[in-house]
Amino acid sequence: MINLEGKVAVVTGGSSGIGLATVRLLLSQGADVALCGRSAERLDGVVARLKADFPGRRIFSQACDVLDADQVRTFAARVHESLGGVSMLINNAGQGRLSTFADTDDAAWEEELRLKFFSVINSTRAFLPELEQHDDAAIVCVNSLLAAQPEPHMVATSAARAGVMNLVRSMATEFAPKGIRVNGILLGLVDSGQWRRRFEAREDQSESWETWSLNLARRKHIQLGRLGRPEEAARAILFLATPLSSYTTGSHIDVSGGVSRHA
Repeated sequence: MINLEGKVAVVTGGSSGIGLATVRLLLSQGADVALCGRSAERLDGVVARLKADFPGRRIFSQACDVLDADQVRTFAARVHESLGGVSMLINNAGQGRLSTFADTDDAAWEEELRLKFFSVINSTRAFLPELEQHDDAAIVCVNSLLAAQPEPHMVATSAARAGVMNLVRSMATEFAPKGIRVNGILLGLVDSGQWRRRFEAREDQSESWETWSLNLARRKHIQLGRLGRPEEAARAILFLATPLSSYTTGSHIDVSGGVSRHA
């Protein structure tokens, strides 16, 4: 796809799902990668496999809660010490909250808004000085189609996701004079730990993942007839994070299999 030799990327929430698929894709294209997640044990296992699969690449990991600004600043400093200057930041953290307006209390609203906003704000603040040193720097925010197509059973998440989409556009405008591009992706239903847990809790325990997920895709009216795969989202992220999209900023790529109805 593209030669990223000598480039350094950071992926938050990089120990599983789309984050991990993105880490693997970046490494396969020659980049050195730093990743973080909340579980040190999971990170250790993931990094051991990554080093076995990509022996020529430099990989740095650290347990880090992206909602803790001090932890993120420490992570950023250690990334610089270990890998050097960062030119690609992938903000990838946070799951959806099932709730309606009627059953979302103040604490739940505050928790959801803080998660969605500050997972982006803290890491962007921490790595911005690094990004400013590169003429091909890029930030990519992993977002949800809920930002443009809200669901009533996910009212808090939908509102927060819309705010993050606006934040991406605002940062793109502000950072453009610095040479930093900011874009995002809007995910539909992608095979993830969240959906796997719902599968494990299914009523009919004889139903296979393939059958269950295909039925889910039909119920959700996904035109391609299936859930997305993490590596498909990762390819969109790679495009936006690299000079492949050098004239694109303030934009979002729809990765929803055709379920999108927004203009």
